[in-house]
Amino acid sequence: MNKKMRFLAVPALAISAVAMAGSPAMAAHDGTYSSTLGQLSGTTGTGTISLDVKGDKATVNLQVSGLAQTFMDAPYPHVQHIHGGALGQCPTTAADANGDGILSTTDGAASYGGILTTLTTSGATTPAEGLNLALGGQGGTYTIQREITLDKATQESLAAGTAVVVVHGLDPATVTATAEAFNAPSDLEPSLPLGATSPALCGVLVEQQMGAMPNGGADTGVATETGSNTGVLALGGGLVLAAAAGGTYMIRRNNA
Repeated sequence: MNKKMRFLAVPALAISAVAMAGSPAMAAHDGTYSSTLGQLSGTTGTGTISLDVKGDKATVNLQVSGLAQTFMDAPYPHVQHIHGGALGQCPTTAADANGDGILSTTDGAASYGGILTTLTTSGATTPAEGLNLALGGQGGTYTIQREITLDKATQESLAAGTAVVVVHGLDPATVTATAEAFNAPSDLEPSLPLGATSPALCGVLVEQQMGAMPNGGADTGVATETGSNTGVLALGGGLVLAAAAGGTYMIRRNNA
């Protein structure tokens, strides 16, 4: 049986559109923007990220460990993005609209906004790559270190303090929700389990003055609000997993 993952394109899900008003556009100035990633929905993973920005270039250093390691006998693919255009926050448990114990991508969108930059392991970093599993982190522990180009929207979000990093892919063995909730249809693609497409780690990118790494969120994923600008709020996509043979799948807890 073929256990390989394949790319599955999903149309962008628009959450809302709010006209940009007020102050003129700002560009992130040279410096280091960083965060310690907080845990969501029972994940035991940890992560840190720094962006050393010079002009429209940024050197990314993302370190992740303790996430779900395997899926269908293959390394579990985790995608991660810089989101923006919203409140510049990580969602709290209060954002869990149906109370199922999982903060879905849709639940979190009002806090962190849509995808601005996809933090891929290589190649393009546009929102269009947001679902590209081949360019995501593989397994439970991985590092992404590379130079990327920041588009205007990402630079403006960094300058406004509303840029948020989100890593997707929950572990069924540690998630706070029931197996039934984990395997419910995903808000991004109904043929997929909700837990596999939902945020696991989240942190707000903050410019560093003294070289200290800020907390992007505690165990609840709470982040300090660093900006209140509103803009276009749209969900550009999330992690999508599918078996090469097609069809749905179930993920069960491992109680060993």
